[in-house]
Amino acid sequence: MIAHLSGTLLAKHATSVIVDVGGVGYEVTIPVTTFYDLGEPNTPVRLRIYTHVREEALQLFGFRTERERELFTLLISVSGIGPKSAVAMLSGMSADEIVTAIRQNNYARLTSIPGVGRKTAERMVIELRDKMAALSSPALEQELAAGSPTAAQSEDELREDALAALVQLGFPKPAAEKAVTNAMQEGGELSVETLLRRGLRQLSKG
Repeated sequence: MIAHLSGTLLAKHATSVIVDVGGVGYEVTIPVTTFYDLGEPNTPVRLRIYTHVREEALQLFGFRTERERELFTLLISVSGIGPKSAVAMLSGMSADEIVTAIRQNNYARLTSIPGVGRKTAERMVIELRDKMAALSSPALEQELAAGSPTAAQSEDELREDALAALVQLGFPKPAAEKAVTNAMQEGGELSVETLLRRGLRQLSKG
C-alpha cells in the first residue's frame, strides 16, 4: 500500500492533485484544507497517503499531516461514512473542530456536515469519542480545559439525547426510556456515550 508520496506538484484542484514521482503521475484526492496548504504547480510536495482499494479501482487520498490521515482513517471506520464523506468533513471542518465536536457530543455540529445524519453522528460519538484524545493538540486541550458553554449538558439534556439515540438505533421508546433511567441511576460521571453504553448493555440483556 502507498502510505507516502514525495515529488513534484504537477497540477492542483480544490479536491485533487497530481504528483509526479520519478516520472509517474499519481492522482490524489485531497480535502480543501490540504489544497490551501499546497504550493504552486512545479514545486515540491509531500503528502501522507491513505490507499483505498475497491474491486474496480484503487484510489489515493492525501493529507498534509499524519494527524489528518489518522483522523480520516478513524472516520471511515464508522459504518455509514465512506472516504468521500470523510474528505467532505475534513474540507468543511478543521481536525480540531471535528475532534471537539465528537468529544463534546455536539450532534448539531456533526450533522451540519453534508451527508451526515443524526444516526451517523451518534455512531461517530459512540465509536470514536474515546479515541479522540490521542488526536488532540496542546492548544485544543487548553481550550477544553477552560470549558465552553456547549461542553456541559444538564441531566435532562443528557437523558433526551441518549433516549433519542436509542430510538434512532431501533429500540422501542418505552424500553429505551427504562434503559436510560436505569443507566442514570448507576451514577458516576454522566455523558451521552456513557448512558448509551449502559443502556445498550441493559437492552441487550432483554
